[in-house]
Amino acid sequence: MPLPLPAVARPVSTDGGTDRYEIVQRETSAEILPGLRTPLWTYGGSFPGPTIEARRGRPVTVTHRNELPVPTVVHLHGGRTPADSDGYPTDLVLPAAWPQTPQTMPGMPGMPGMDGAGGHGGGTGTGMTDPRAVTSRLRRDYTFPNDQRPTLLWYHDHRMDFTAPALWRGLAGLHIVRDDAEDALGLPAGPHEIPLMITDRAFTADGALTYPSLDPALRDRPGVTEPHLAGVLGDVVLVNGAPWPVHETDAARHRLRLLNASNARHYELEARTEDGRRLDLVQIGADQGLLAAPVTHRSLPIAPAERYDLVVDFAAAPVGSLVRIVNRLGTGRTRDVMAFRIARPAPADDSRIPPRLATDLPDWRREDAVRTRDFAFRAGRMNGGHGWLIGGRPFDPARTDVTVPLGDTEIWRLIADVHHPVHLHLVGFRILTRGGRPPLPHDAGLKDTVSLRPGESAEIITRFDGYRGRYLFHCHNAEHEDMGMMANLEVV
Repeated sequence: MPLPLPAVARPVSTDGGTDRYEIVQRETSAEILPGLRTPLWTYGGSFPGPTIEARRGRPVTVTHRNELPVPTVVHLHGGRTPADSDGYPTDLVLPAAWPQTPQTMPGMPGMPGMDGAGGHGGGTGTGMTDPRAVTSRLRRDYTFPNDQRPTLLWYHDHRMDFTAPALWRGLAGLHIVRDDAEDALGLPAGPHEIPLMITDRAFTADGALTYPSLDPALRDRPGVTEPHLAGVLGDVVLVNGAPWPVHETDAARHRLRLLNASNARHYELEARTEDGRRLDLVQIGADQGLLAAPVTHRSLPIAPAERYDLVVDFAAAPVGSLVRIVNRLGTGRTRDVMAFRIARPAPADDSRIPPRLATDLPDWRREDAVRTRDFAFRAGRMNGGHGWLIGGRPFDPARTDVTVPLGDTEIWRLIADVHHPVHLHLVGFRILTRGGRPPLPHDAGLKDTVSLRPGESAEIITRFDGYRGRYLFHCHNAEHEDMGMMANLEVV
């Protein structure tokens, strides 16, 4: 299959210094597997959804209208976003036929439709009835100031209890922030800059997606069947929505903007030539933008929601050959990701990788932190069943877990029982240590998601600036998130 490139959205208006977009969330079908049609939930009728290209400091407003059968929430992952546009899990965009009051909304804790079996129903079974915890609209404007470092972000559904199946059905798209300083570096651009959204999925014999929901309608009963409590894995690897695609290109440097948008699958990526050589993966950026200097890898682990900005030079690959992107953690066909076919020599390649990339990285020091907090990410019991907990407690939208004064710098110590990719909303952070040792080479730069390995601890440091309001931190294994591994962060 050829590699699809996600379409770039066109603004409906650029007046007043703001780019305005409109996206309709709707059901459609697409030919993902050859000769078969797959029903999908989409942003704008495509999977991935349309890419939003933004400039640093120029606001973007996206109006989302929901024509799907269930409520949705939109979160711009990695965005430095005001709280009312961050996509809090109960800030719903409702379809027209859905009940309009919190008291009649299935799936909310303490409200009709919840029996607590198999999932957490919003977290706790606490009988939360505060209607302020739920807001809903038939359409919703999300405003993103883009007042942040240039980087690859992504937007996806974030509805409480049902994020994982909504992602699985197709609700994900890219959002790229650029600025003049990055444009002037001479990095590979144009057809040599390629976004790659990597996901895994499972299909039925007729081409439909299969997912082990306890409630396939995604209305009342959250959670998955017992064999999938650790996270749902697929046996087909998709890149930009195509299975194991091949991209035909020339023997030049390429900038690969990688996103792991899988629900639970981890990858360790290599670029291999047909004669078995491994090409260098030169990392120039992380979740939150460019590094200070390039870091060269031979293989690169990437957890759910992590992004890496890489340059790969195909000049060493013979014309006519394949360079395969493989997953060292996979088995069978999940060892394959995609391939590049080197179809022709490169025209004059004037791109470069500067030895110095970014000069605007924050210089947070350990002594700058005004406090240190500890958080354990572990399995536990919840509503009589299995849950995934932070500090021994499942998510409750009516509870404030952490309060931080605006502008404070903090160190967070995180510890995991199994794999947990931990994501903070609003802010980026630096990884200080892993297991009491220096961070790993791929931990360089500014992150918003840290991949904790089984039994591992990590220290991160960040400054809570930008905006006041209610935000989140959570595990980005989407099934863990839906089963309670999320907490509230109040910036005051």
